Formats: sequence, C-alpha cells, structure tokens
Amino acid sequence: METVEPRLVDTVTDGIATLVISNPAKRNAMTAGMWRSLPGVLDRLAADPAVRVLVLTGAGDTFCAGADISALREPGDEQQALAVRAEEALAAFPKPTLAAVRGYCVGGGSQLAGACDLRFAAEDARFGITPAKLGIVYPSSSTRRLTALVGPAAAKYLLFSGELIDAGRALRTGFVDELHPAEALGKRVGEFCRILASRSLLTQAAAKEFADGRLDRDAHWTAQARGSGDTAEGVAAFLERRAPRFTYGL
Repeated sequence: METVEPRLVDTVTDGIATLVISNPAKRNAMTAGMWRSLPGVLDRLAADPAVRVLVLTGAGDTFCAGADISALREPGDEQQALAVRAEEALAAFPKPTLAAVRGYCVGGGSQLAGACDLRFAAEDARFGITPAKLGIVYPSSSTRRLTALVGPAAAKYLLFSGELIDAGRALRTGFVDELHPAEALGKRVGEFCRILASRSLLTQAAAKEFADGRLDRDAHWTAQARGSGDTAEGVAAFLERRAPRFTYGL
C-alpha cells in the first residue's frame, strides 16, 4: 500500500477555500508538523482576496482523530503548545469558517472544529474530548471556547469522562449547528458556503469580532463601512431587485 505523507491540503474554488486534514493511516490525526504548519496556511488563505469562506474537513470518512498520540511520548509540552497556536489561528481567521465533520472528531479534532464559526456534521459523526483518558490538562483557552459553545455542564461531561457522544447529542448541546445524512453533507456545505460567499464580508467580519467578544471595535467597523461601498451597493441591489455585488475585501 502506498504511504501517504500526513499533510494539510488546501484548494480554492468560487470563493470557497477547502482545507483538508489528511493523515489516513492514523484517521487524520494531527502530527506536530501539521499543527506547526496550520497557522501559516491560514495566514495565506486569509490574505487571498479570492477566499470568502473557509471549510475545514478531513480526508475520507473521518474528520480528525486528534493529535498523533505517538508524539506525546516525547518530553515537554511542545505538541500542546503547537495545537493551541493552531487553534487560536483558526479562531482568529477573519472570514467565516465552517467545519464539515464526518466520522470521528476527537481530541484535537474537536479543538479545531470548535475553533470554527460553524459546524455541520454527518449523522454518523462522533465527538469526544479525551485528555482525561491520557492524564493531560486540557488548555484553558480550549476549555473556555468549549464552554461557550455547549455550556458548563456539557463541557464538564465531555472533559470529565472523555466519552464519545453521537451527532444527535452534539446537535442538542450546541456543538453542531446542522446535521445531515452522510451522503447529503457535502451538498449542503457547498450550498451554504455559496450563500456565505455571496454576502457582505464587511458584515461578517464585524459580526465575527463582536460575537467573539471584541466590543471595542465599533469605531473601526463604522469607518470600514463608510469607505467600503458595501452599504450603498446592498441598498441599491435591494431596491433594484438584483443580487448585490459586494466588494469589501476584494
């Protein structure tokens, strides 16, 4: 069997960047090299004016089985520091992000999915946060992000037990936003991302900062709105009953 090198693969089509976690030999577990390279990949995609939306997914039928556990045998906490930097870079991505989850989304995979703005999942997806099985302290930033998504009780259930939950429970807790049959997930993700790509990136970028707690940026975004032309274009398109052509970020 051909050996496939663990890697991150990105493509851009019609404003939608798709970033694929690819390590099929280990259920798309993230190696140290993959964690290390993720912030740079995100910086490049963020700077690309052709990118309006980012989709994060896994190769094949698994999202990500977490960090490559074999690396944890090495001394020091470099792997966790790399994972936190990658997670924070994903959370700070200035455009809408969506995790498309099939199969297992465990440990570091849940960290990455949780750092995205939205999560759409297949009905067969399974979610878990497993540091309690390994005696690892889950990072405080990751714990806060998880708690903001699902609430304290559900976060404690996941962190205390390390048990996997099914996609239905993930939907009920708020970790997942939409649930679809596995065969329909790709189509729905594509449809929704095309909607996002057609909307005003100005509105989305400001809303993302405000929703994430950046409440000191009203003046900045007011100035951006004045200079962008998106507001005038949106109103004109509405009155003329046509699709708007937003240009902020292009």
